[in-house]
Amino acid sequence: MTAVETTRRAFLRGGTARRPAVRPPWARLDAFTDLCTRCGRCAAACPEGILAAGDGGFPEVDFRNGGCTFCGACADACPQPLFDRAAAPWRLLPRIGAGCIAAGVVCRSCADACAERALAFPRRAGGSAPVLDASACTGCGACVAVCPVGAVAMGGVAMAGEARA
Repeated sequence: MTAVETTRRAFLRGGTARRPAVRPPWARLDAFTDLCTRCGRCAAACPEGILAAGDGGFPEVDFRNGGCTFCGACADACPQPLFDRAAAPWRLLPRIGAGCIAAGVVCRSCADACAERALAFPRRAGGSAPVLDASACTGCGACVAVCPVGAVAMGGVAMAGEARA
């Protein structure tokens, strides 16, 4: 099986290219589409309900349904050698978009959902905006589903010692 060519697929559908899919934690991305049989066992095993069949039937994480607890049930359920539990689960960070309403109203939903306290709202003149401590962030995505305006998305890659919004 070959890798899914999303750019061409999007063109043929008359749309634009999608963001790259977020695969389950610990997934071996170098061989994912070659080894995954799309059996759905990982999605069925996910207690958080954040895994679903995505483009081409391959499992994708949908953070709009909640965050990942890194329980490992998806990796345990998979009959293929798709997961490397010795590696980090992934290196994702939340990105807070321009639609964040925290500067105009009191909203701390993303910070309240963060068990690691990786998001903070330092006081500034004219309101506050979320600041991410990337070294504390696990990339679980719990901050995505709770955002009332959909301003949080997962995607950035964690770099050591980085702090950003």
